[in-house]
Amino acid sequence: MNSTLKPVHIVGAGMAGSEAAWTVAEAGVPVVLHEMRPVVKTDAHQTDGFAELVCSNSFRSDDAEQNAVGLLHEEMRRAGSLLMEAANVAKVPAGGALAVDRDSFSAYVTEKIEAHPLITIERGEVAGLPPADWDSVILATGPLTSPALAEAVAALTGAEELAFFDAIAPIVYRDTIDMSVCWFQSRYDKMGPGGTGKDYINCPLTREQYDTFIRELIESEKGDFKEWEKNTPYFEGCLPIEVMAERGAETLRWGPMKPVGLTNPHDPTVKPYAIIQLRQDNALGTLYNMVGFQTKMKHGEQTRVFRTIPGLEKAEFARLGGLHRNTFLNSPKLLDGSMRLKKEPRLRFAGQVTGVEGYVESGAMGLLAGRFAAAERLGRAPSMPPRTTALGALLAHITGDANAETFQPMNVNFGLFPEVEIGLDEDGKRPRGKAKGPARKRAYTSRALRDLGAWLNPSAEAAE
Repeated sequence: MNSTLKPVHIVGAGMAGSEAAWTVAEAGVPVVLHEMRPVVKTDAHQTDGFAELVCSNSFRSDDAEQNAVGLLHEEMRRAGSLLMEAANVAKVPAGGALAVDRDSFSAYVTEKIEAHPLITIERGEVAGLPPADWDSVILATGPLTSPALAEAVAALTGAEELAFFDAIAPIVYRDTIDMSVCWFQSRYDKMGPGGTGKDYINCPLTREQYDTFIRELIESEKGDFKEWEKNTPYFEGCLPIEVMAERGAETLRWGPMKPVGLTNPHDPTVKPYAIIQLRQDNALGTLYNMVGFQTKMKHGEQTRVFRTIPGLEKAEFARLGGLHRNTFLNSPKLLDGSMRLKKEPRLRFAGQVTGVEGYVESGAMGLLAGRFAAAERLGRAPSMPPRTTALGALLAHITGDANAETFQPMNVNFGLFPEVEIGLDEDGKRPRGKAKGPARKRAYTSRALRDLGAWLNPSAEAAE
């Protein structure tokens, strides 16, 4: 390492900031990582650990052949992601999904970063714009950016701050779930990383029980909003269950409570009208979170309403649901192609504040921001990931492809990728009907990983 290199300053040690710090340091560039916790606490975090998961413990599908987020997992692994390394160590059974023990995951990331010789950690709030002598800064403050910093960024950009609510799902103690009513099964018996095909606890509801539950949700007492929160919209991908219930009696039944791919072994002849799933939340298997059950109900109401669910009549909760406000930039308008603020290029943004949605997407933007910042510090031009990759498609979306007038947070999905041509099947014909969709996804993912390899190893590509 060149000892004369100035450090890259990274503000925030969440998913994006942790990944960015690791990526920069692994490139041989010194890092100063600023984290305000525990000096300044947030409404959602419970610890001072790095990469703490405050909502779900799931990174969603790990299928790199048929799913865009699974592809993103694989791309990050190949690019040296610390988060994916930690997820592999801390994974818990979750069917086809990649889910982790949140405490073990955070502890692993924290220990690795604390032990890195090129990373210096400074605890305390960066209250406002970073000092001018910080000539390379990654702002990765996530959905809970401190008010002082958020106001400073808004003043600098001249843009109106955008915000929405993220809702947190409850966590139940496993030994308080009645397994004479519930059963273990993954949807369609699908196995995932470390899974068995029986990785979720399922609670069945009859038509009458479902109708009663929906009514209780709608009529329950909700948490009060602070004055500054009242006009904040929800993100469509993380709606509270009461909001979904208010959109129609069948909305939840075809959302997180859909009764497909599951058979009740206690009574196989009766098909449940709706099903609530709980997913393992820690390595010991003592905690299970209610999948898709983000809520803004008051805590007493949550306990009352959720105990009307068959099998949860005596449930005890390790954590009840809640809400926190999320903030993000109008990135297509404000950021350049390498996530630098157009108005002040020394400032680069990463993570949810850029308008990506999801743990993995946030980490992916941290990985890219780290690669870009390290390259600049080493005197090289940043290398952009191909748009045919999940990394490149997501980056392109937030930095230019999305409509700035209607910009909203986005998960990675195949709709962000350039169109792909489907190859011929084994019989030399184009896939048709039901075979066409899976074939198209395989075409996206195989092209992505091929192009990713050329991006990560350009010398090997040139040698060929």
